[in-house]
Amino acid sequence: MTLAGDTRDAVRRYPFLFDALRAGVVNYTAAARFLDVDGDTDAVVAALRRYADGLPRYEGADAGTISMESGFGVADADSVDDPLVVVGDLALVPDAGSLTALVAGRDADVLALERVLGRLRTADVTVEAAAVGDGSLVVVVGRRDGPDTLRAMEDVLGG
Repeated sequence: MTLAGDTRDAVRRYPFLFDALRAGVVNYTAAARFLDVDGDTDAVVAALRRYADGLPRYEGADAGTISMESGFGVADADSVDDPLVVVGDLALVPDAGSLTALVAGRDADVLALERVLGRLRTADVTVEAAAVGDGSLVVVVGRRDGPDTLRAMEDVLGG
């Protein structure tokens, strides 16, 4: 494989570095040293720059309205008619607990979910469940984390 190919493969092993390249916020020399790709550091820096130039830049999703509703809890998926989220045999349903669900209404995708989860991780918010599908994004957190989650989602998604 070529040095450029090795560099791209190394970057893909570290999603945070891939994201930083897309955002244009990388110290290329430090990244080249971190990746420890066989080759001259200057050559790896050049490969990183070329790779970053070809990546799409971040664009915010249009979140539309973000709704927030408390009172969600876990139930057996087979025993409910209209769950918010189903994972395996468990479903998150309204009026069954103390969790808060936040739903971004449109134009969300898996990249938007990834960015929201990353933001919540850095804010020390524990996410109980999350999903994306058909343009909607759902994040479920403890009741007290609802307002912080709403602000993070608005910031990331532009809602």
